[in-house]
Amino acid sequence: MFGVAISEVTPETLENWDSEGRAYRLVDVRSMAETARGVLPEAELIPLHLIPLRKDELVDDKPVVLYCQTGARSGQACAFLAQQGVTGVHNLVGGIVGWARAGKPIVTPN
Repeated sequence: MFGVAISEVTPETLENWDSEGRAYRLVDVRSMAETARGVLPEAELIPLHLIPLRKDELVDDKPVVLYCQTGARSGQACAFLAQQGVTGVHNLVGGIVGWARAGKPIVTPN
């Protein structure tokens, strides 16, 4: 779909990582107007258009999970980062919509 293999994780995967105490970074790539309606707990906000400028910030020892509304834009961001040689980046399947449908919490951004 994206021309390069991207790793995807589900809300259940993140729940397992949490219960295992596995560290990861969560990055919301939606616009500020979208994030004002709610974000995943502990999410960092880096709008999609800034990903190319801030890609070096996403190189980390722990996995980085990107999400958007439905997973399409964050999938594009994952593919871009993979093409740039950034590893350990995952797309959240279904985005924040899938997260909410799985009964997971959404919070007001800081």
